[in-house]
Amino acid sequence: MALFGKKKDTVKESAAKEAPKKEVKASLSTDTNMSSIIEGVRISEKSVNMSESNVYTFVVRKDANKYMVRDAVKALYNVTPVKINIVNKKAAKRLKGSRGKMVHHKGMKKAYV
Repeated sequence: MALFGKKKDTVKESAAKEAPKKEVKASLSTDTNMSSIIEGVRISEKSVNMSESNVYTFVVRKDANKYMVRDAVKALYNVTPVKINIVNKKAAKRLKGSRGKMVHHKGMKKAYV
């Protein structure tokens, strides 16, 4: 059988004699600032109730995706997220008060981690 020949052993021994291998740490991508992806923690009644079951809510940038949020949480909080859900909340105009004044609510992007 050609898979278990002696050539592999000789190659490993010669490579070990040539130069010791240096340990390289795996680093996260640093092309974007990780702290700028997460704009802040969202504190509401729903998010406080969800935090009891280890689900935390963040307001993230509009162009952020699940992978960017995962890397940002790893870099900032030293925790590996199990699951990430992202929700887009659209901007809307709503009536406010008894006089019917139109109010513009700003949209946002939320991440449940």
